[in-house]
Amino acid sequence: MRNKLYISFIFVVFFPVLTVGGYLTNELRQSALEDTKEEALTNMERVKERTLAVMNVPLYVSNNLLYDLHLKNVVNTKYQTRYEVVKSYREFDSFQEYRKLYKDEISNIKFYMENETLLNNWEIIPADKMILNSKWYKAAIAGKGLVRWIYMDDETKKQQKYLSLVRQINFFDLDTSGVLVINVNINRFNLILSQESQPIMIVDDLDHIISTNQPEYFGKKLTDIIHFEQLRESKTGMFEGDVEGESTQIFVDTISTENSLNDIRIVSIISDESIVGNANKVRNMGLSVIGVSMFFALLLIYYISKLLSNRLIILSDQIKQVGNRNFNTRISIDGKDEIGQLSKQLDFMVNNTRNLLNEVYETNRQKTLLERKQNEIKFKMMASQINPHFLFNTLESIRMKAHLNGEKEISQVVKLLGKLMRNSIEVGTGKVTLGNELNVVQSYLQIQKFRYGDRLTYELMIDPLSKTVLIPPLIIQPIVENAVIHGLENSRSGGHVCVETKAIEGGILVHITDNGVGINEEKQEAISKMLHEQNQHDEERIGLKNVHQRLQLTFGEKTGLSIDSKLNTGTKISFVIPLEEGRKDVKGHDC
Repeated sequence: MRNKLYISFIFVVFFPVLTVGGYLTNELRQSALEDTKEEALTNMERVKERTLAVMNVPLYVSNNLLYDLHLKNVVNTKYQTRYEVVKSYREFDSFQEYRKLYKDEISNIKFYMENETLLNNWEIIPADKMILNSKWYKAAIAGKGLVRWIYMDDETKKQQKYLSLVRQINFFDLDTSGVLVINVNINRFNLILSQESQPIMIVDDLDHIISTNQPEYFGKKLTDIIHFEQLRESKTGMFEGDVEGESTQIFVDTISTENSLNDIRIVSIISDESIVGNANKVRNMGLSVIGVSMFFALLLIYYISKLLSNRLIILSDQIKQVGNRNFNTRISIDGKDEIGQLSKQLDFMVNNTRNLLNEVYETNRQKTLLERKQNEIKFKMMASQINPHFLFNTLESIRMKAHLNGEKEISQVVKLLGKLMRNSIEVGTGKVTLGNELNVVQSYLQIQKFRYGDRLTYELMIDPLSKTVLIPPLIIQPIVENAVIHGLENSRSGGHVCVETKAIEGGILVHITDNGVGINEEKQEAISKMLHEQNQHDEERIGLKNVHQRLQLTFGEKTGLSIDSKLNTGTKISFVIPLEEGRKDVKGHDC
């Protein structure tokens, strides 16, 4: 009920107010954007005209120097002495005159020429190998006399960077050429931009910031400040982008000069916050009024809904406790109306459920106790099933060996037999490590080896990581005993028994293999059927059945014995011990 009142409030009051407020705020923002756009375009046009006027000066000077015969004679003469070079330089003053005349627009003028007789006076510079291989020099040569604007270091000004006009000057009648470099006075650009209120930059075609009225942008590239794909594509116009994590309006325009291979761009950035500042103030004031009104309205709705829904909330909390399996909860709501009647019926249902669960719990407890006792009896019977015939033959063999060979070997066999007997008697219902179980198996096989001599051979191929796995006791030994008695004892030539463990995905695989008489298909089907029956009517196979059932009781229905046998070939009995997740697989090798 309370939620319905809240939802009604949201749809009737909250959404309409937000819709109207959002519409008005958006209109104010759009109006501010249009005004700012017009102002920004006007400012950029003014900056563009003043910047172009500065750039036209070095362009005009370069056009004059194309036809300067004095420059042509100075740089193409093959001098015999340094005195001749110095004298020629003193008579050539064109660069100095241009710098004096246009000191506000031009910072420096240099000419690079491949003439080994020239001297470097920071105006006329012999082009050595390093200069010839520089990018800007190659770009000038590739321009074939056209102008290229490059933001480059000036070695005559302590490697300070300047926007430079770079141009090849050809002397066609002499079949020679040189490169003219005229540095634009950056201070002039800085003065122009400093008169603008919004952040503005002059940028070359490689995104180097040549000049700006923002000190923190000096030495950076445009892409370090503005993250916007269109800027890399040298597009012009108005865009929305991200500048230092803040939404910003970006204005881009180009400055093109005559006979130029590339353009210079003007970029102005205005944050959305500064554009819509007044609109945001109105919005914030409106949101404050709306927030106060909605608070009082919500408070009123809260108290009204509390009077109506308090009993339902208490009932809901009690039902949640029952849902969390707390059946001792008492559901009690005063009153004789529908809510009171509902609480009484729910309390009656909870009491019945609690009694039923207690009965089921007691029944399952008794059933589990009975099964455990039965399994303990079966396990004790399994542990005590030592074949008297086996004990008789073993003792007789010990006697014969003692008579023929002395006492050392007898002592070892007696020790193994005592170990095997002690392990069988002391076994309980807990789990043992696979390594301990294999020690019992090895003791048993050594005793049988003593009995049969060369007629019996055996092999244990154990994955070291499997030794610490916990399994029920007397799982592998009965299977090995079954292999020796039923598989090899009746074979005149004897045989071989192999016990192998290896890690596979999700568990440990155990193989017990013999090359004895084997089992025909009909008998093999009978044994498989017997393993899955509940009644133990075949006493001859009670060992295999007990092992099979204990594996399934311990590890689940997916485990248990798997028998693969062929008559006169041998028998392989396998089972899988599941492992917890996280163990690495270790590849074993077959017997």
